Amino acid sequence: MAVEVITIGTELLLGDILDSNAQFIARALREAGIDLFWKTTVGDNPERIAEAVRLALSRAEAVITTGGLGPTVDDPTREAVARATGRPLEFRPELWQQIQDRMARWARAFPDNNRRQAYLPQGAMAIENPVGTAPGFIVEAEHSCVLTLPGVPREMQHMLGEAVIPYLRSRLGVQAMFRSRVLHLAGVGESVIDEKIGEFETLGNPTVGLAAHNGIIDVRITAKGEREAELAAEIGRLEAEIRRRLAEAVFGTDDETLEGVTLRRAAEKGERVAVVEWGTGGKLGGRLAAAGFPETFVGGLTLPGLAASLESVEQETSRWMAARGATIGVGLSVRSASPASESYIVRISPGEREAKARTYGGPPPSANRWAVNVALHLLWRSLQEKDLASA
Repeated sequence: MAVEVITIGTELLLGDILDSNAQFIARALREAGIDLFWKTTVGDNPERIAEAVRLALSRAEAVITTGGLGPTVDDPTREAVARATGRPLEFRPELWQQIQDRMARWARAFPDNNRRQAYLPQGAMAIENPVGTAPGFIVEAEHSCVLTLPGVPREMQHMLGEAVIPYLRSRLGVQAMFRSRVLHLAGVGESVIDEKIGEFETLGNPTVGLAAHNGIIDVRITAKGEREAELAAEIGRLEAEIRRRLAEAVFGTDDETLEGVTLRRAAEKGERVAVVEWGTGGKLGGRLAAAGFPETFVGGLTLPGLAASLESVEQETSRWMAARGATIGVGLSVRSASPASESYIVRISPGEREAKARTYGGPPPSANRWAVNVALHLLWRSLQEKDLASA
C-alpha cells in the first residue's frame, strides 16, 4: 500500500518557500494508516512533471500531486498528468459553471483564462474545491491512481481530509491507523539516550526513533494497528519505560516546548522570570515572551557586544532582576565562532547562584539556538529540583 507524494513548483526547488504541503500530507497519511514511501519535488515543467508521475505510477499504488492547478500558463499539472496517463484534456462545462458561480459569490472579476481550471484529463473524477477555484481530480489507472490537488495550503488541506484520505482508505483497503507520541528531552546527548533505550529502536511495531535539535532530543514512538485503545496502550507502555530510564531528561511531549513547559512550572510556583542576553539577538527573551505567560516572564534585556566574564553576566542579571522585580534571573552570553563557540550561562534565585561556561563545536549559526536551549534547560531543571526537594 505504497503512496508517493509529488509537490510541484519551481519556487520549491529554488528554496523560495518551504514545502509545508508535503509535511502536512505525510502527517495526514500517517494518521490514516497509509504508508508513504517516496516524496518528489519537481518544477513547473510539464514534461518533467509527466516523467515524475510516470515513475511514481510504476512503483506506487497511489500518487498524490499538489500544486500547478492555477489559471496561468505556468500551471501545467493538468496537462502533465494527462500526458503521463495517456489521456487528452477535456472541457467540463459543469466545472466552469461552478468556478463562475463561486467567483460571482465572492464578488471577484475573473478573466477567461480561469477556463483552464475546468479542463481535466479524460475520464477523471473531479474533486470539489469549496474554498478555492481550482478543482482537483482523480485519474484511475490499471494498477494505480493519481490524485491531483491545488498547492494553496488551505485548499489542499480541506480536500485532502474531506475527499482524498477517505478515497485512499477505501481503494487501498486500509483498516490500520498510525498513532505517535513524541517525548522531548534535554540535558543529555543522543548517544546517552541511545545507550539507555537502544533496544527499543530495533522494534518493528511500535517503532522508536531519535532526532536531535541543537540541545533537544526527540524520541518518537509510533504504533500501527486497527484499534485506537490498543495503540494508546502500546505507546503508553513504551513511554512509561522510556520515562523511567530517562526521568531526569524528559521535559515534555508532542507540541509542548521547553520554554512553555518551563514558564508553566514557574507560574505554578508564583515565580517571576527575567533574562539578560548578549550576542543572541534576543532569542532567549523572544522565545519566553512567545510562550504566553506575561505575568511570569517579566522582561528580557538584550545588551550589545559580549559579556567579559561569568562575573559580569551575574552582575547584570542581578541588576535586571531587581529592576523587574523578578525572583529568578537567567543571563546568557554567546560568542559564535569556529571551531568552537563559547557561552556564559548564569541562573540566579534567592540564596542560589549557578554559573557555567560551555563550548559548542557545531556550526556557528546554530550556536545561539543551542545555547538558548541549554539556558532554558538550566531553568527548567532548577524548578524540577525544587519540586523534588519539597516533595
